[in-house]
Amino acid sequence: MLSGGHGEVNPNSSWHSSRGAWLSYLAGVLALHLFLLSIPLISIPTAWTLTNVIHNLANYLFLHQIKGTPWQLLDQGKSRLMTAWEQIDYGQQFTTTRKFITIIPIVLFLLTSFYTKYEFNHFAINFATLLLVLIPKLPQFHMVRLFGINKY
Repeated sequence: MLSGGHGEVNPNSSWHSSRGAWLSYLAGVLALHLFLLSIPLISIPTAWTLTNVIHNLANYLFLHQIKGTPWQLLDQGKSRLMTAWEQIDYGQQFTTTRKFITIIPIVLFLLTSFYTKYEFNHFAINFATLLLVLIPKLPQFHMVRLFGINKY
């Protein structure tokens, strides 16, 4: 057991399902949206699109681009080549945590599409960023590196 009391070699694989993580995630998205709405020069449809785009880019960066364990050095052998998404629930597919993290971008896309009144420019941008975060989450892409991107 490690000092700190959690007893896991890689806490990066389980903190997503810990108490309050889901609520904190939703509160962060809401805070981002309210911040963007508070800027006077940004219209409501643009604020929704920016919320969606910033969320999806951050989601892609932190879950599908960065590899290894950011705060734990003991598990770098197994996890150094795995992204955070591949480490969640030790790689097991279709867990409640993975479903939650997959559903949030979809719900945010639907809300954004509704509030932008399905305007083509907003829809195209939001749909492109939705695909950016949904495709790497598919089980067929587990541990797959397309075109050698993020291979090392």
